[in-house]
Amino acid sequence: MQLPQLQIQTTRGMIGLQTTKPVQEIEQPSATLDLQQPQAVLTTKTTKPRLSIDTTEARADLDLKSSFRRTEEVTQYSRSEVFNGIARRAQDGRELMEIENGGSPNASFANQAFRQPYSSLNIQFIPSYGSVKVSFEPGNVDIRVEPQKVVNNSRANKPIHTYTPGKVSVELLQQPSVQIDFKA
Repeated sequence: MQLPQLQIQTTRGMIGLQTTKPVQEIEQPSATLDLQQPQAVLTTKTTKPRLSIDTTEARADLDLKSSFRRTEEVTQYSRSEVFNGIARRAQDGRELMEIENGGSPNASFANQAFRQPYSSLNIQFIPSYGSVKVSFEPGNVDIRVEPQKVVNNSRANKPIHTYTPGKVSVELLQQPSVQIDFKA
């Protein structure tokens, strides 16, 4: 006995995919920089130092005196010599008035007139210590700085973004099929 047979034949369906890749472009432009720094305001105020050197006494020690000072010294010396001369003449006159008391005033006058005074040997340092007077007033510097603020007009530029989306194309390459045969 023969049994009937059923034959089934299938063909698979085939799909074809075609893709186009997406394209993305990103460009970041540099920032636009606009920075300005104004100069700081600088003010200075100075007081000059003062140095005073008085060499009047040192110059006098070296016999470099002013005419006013030399005239004053000559005047004082002359006055003292006049008074010494008057005193000596008065003493001489008193001795001559008292000649009767004895002694020889003329011999003592001659002896005094021709006697050499003793001179002393002294070492003298010229100019003398402390004859130069120095005074100093220090100066002063006052510095003021006023900083100025930075002027910032910089801008950040937005990125340039272009995007092309990708595509997928689907096509049927082979139709699916099913064939059924019946054999008896």
